[in-house]
Amino acid sequence: MSAWRFASQAVEDGPFLIAGPCVIEADDVLLRIADRLAGLAEVLKVRICFKASFDKANRARLASERGPGLEAGLAALERVRRASGLPVLTDVHEPAQAAVAARVVDALQVPAFLSRQTDLLVACGRAGKPVNLKKGQWLDPDAMRGAVEKVREGAGGAGDVAVTERGTFFGYGDLVVDMRSFARMRDATGAKVVFDGTHAVQQPGRGLAGASGGARAHVPVLLAAAAAAGVDGFFLETHPDPAHAASDPETQWPLERLEWLLRRTLRVWHAARDAA
Repeated sequence: MSAWRFASQAVEDGPFLIAGPCVIEADDVLLRIADRLAGLAEVLKVRICFKASFDKANRARLASERGPGLEAGLAALERVRRASGLPVLTDVHEPAQAAVAARVVDALQVPAFLSRQTDLLVACGRAGKPVNLKKGQWLDPDAMRGAVEKVREGAGGAGDVAVTERGTFFGYGDLVVDMRSFARMRDATGAKVVFDGTHAVQQPGRGLAGASGGARAHVPVLLAAAAAAGVDGFFLETHPDPAHAASDPETQWPLERLEWLLRRTLRVWHAARDAA
């Protein structure tokens, strides 16, 4: 399962999934999650890419957990790949990180707050791996055309890109998801479109001591709506014990309930395609 290409994903067979914990934690946590994801990939016949970040560089507070850093984080992701057989994806925050990470991971991801950083986007394209671009929380869907063009320019005109919707700022402490954005982003960019079901329920600044809060209970209905809207893939952060996760404890989906959530979402996705 190591090959991972966004552009060649045959969506007629079903959507793909990017999933894993928010930040890289201890090996036993990562491998427990990866083992479960690999099992679900086999049972549900869904292509799954394992995601975890080696550095959460945009945390709300200086004292917040950021992760193990580039070298240790990439080593942990390599162990996940070897143990689970899953392809792996991680965020990069600086142009110099792209080529280094690309030697280990199967796909790169650009965080939403960095979705217009030209040097970073071009470097990701040059790295030669598929790139998942998170749409900035302040951008309209059509504006992602420029971000995708930057990645493709770095890749010599033919980069393999997906664009992920994670909600738009609504006032100071909430996000909303416009289900029209998936069709608009697909038309504007020609890229695969993905819905981030867990970051979409964040409530920035509403958590303890200024950290982001969240409303995890809304994840299932938003995933169903995105499935009906025709997305190509889904993004979910999941953890065996969300309350004690190193990051995003109020939005990560419980690992034990992931199969139920995926089965529910897939039923809606296939029903919408059958009805089209």
